[in-house]
Amino acid sequence: MYKVVSLFAGCGGCDQGVIGDFKFNKRKYEKLPYELIYAMDIDQKALNTHRLNFSGMEIRCADICEVDASEIPDCDIIIGGFPCQSFSTVNPTKNPFDDRANLYQQMVRIVRDKQPLVFIAENVKGLLTLHRGEIFQKVYKAFEDAGYELTYKLINCADYGVPQKRERVILVGFRKDLNIKFDFPEETHKDNWLPLSVAVPKLAIDEEKYYFSERAVQGMKNAKPNMKRGLWQKLDEPCLTITSHLAKVSLNSRDPVLLVDSKKELYRRFTPREAARIQSFPDNFKFAGTEQDAYRQIGNAVPPVMFWNIAKKISEQLEKTKK
Repeated sequence: MYKVVSLFAGCGGCDQGVIGDFKFNKRKYEKLPYELIYAMDIDQKALNTHRLNFSGMEIRCADICEVDASEIPDCDIIIGGFPCQSFSTVNPTKNPFDDRANLYQQMVRIVRDKQPLVFIAENVKGLLTLHRGEIFQKVYKAFEDAGYELTYKLINCADYGVPQKRERVILVGFRKDLNIKFDFPEETHKDNWLPLSVAVPKLAIDEEKYYFSERAVQGMKNAKPNMKRGLWQKLDEPCLTITSHLAKVSLNSRDPVLLVDSKKELYRRFTPREAARIQSFPDNFKFAGTEQDAYRQIGNAVPPVMFWNIAKKISEQLEKTKK
């Protein structure tokens, strides 16, 4: 078993993917040869969820900037999606060199000091293009200088069986002495995307709190032509990308919503469980705290099914080095 350290762990999307042994959309994702030994995040609420779903490892709530590498156990693999707010294409005017953007340097520091066999980093697609690629070049060179042979790819999670169009950059680094050049796994659903109906089996539900008020609907209808409009989703297509502010979804935004009845003008937001399925969490994955907490954790997470495919291919390439 390969020992795994999870940085910026959140509620555990990456961790569910790397461990495997879960069901999604009636398919069993087999257990992978990894043992999660340490998970760290600055968000205690997310770690409360993590603790509900994983056991047998050290879970630490801390600011990574204040954690010395010696406090982290030796491991074979380090995984983490360093915070991406400053790299997001949603607001390209943000300063991409602020403290949150520089958190990638903390992951580099720990990778350099622990020297695992491999690391996996995840981020938004804006990382590749903001400031004409200058940011990504800095990230790439920093990991390369830490002693790793790198491969990266812009992945659409829908291509791997996630019912959501979610594009993310995956950067994989194998320690240079292993002489492994990573090949990303072949897409499993490139020509057969899963529809949103996988996550939303029925449009109409009884709980009124998920429905937008008549006032909100009229506000959308009366908005000026240049204002943003809620994007109602078709059940026979993958969902658009969901975000961490699912609890604050508006009909005057670019957030995905559901049109329940066009004649009655009924719209609603996703329930937390629907949102979790859109991210490919199994139905037995539990969320701690309030619904608002769950929405934020779900929107910030990495889809487990996508990450499982990456982790599986990495384990196969590691096993080849033993032969």
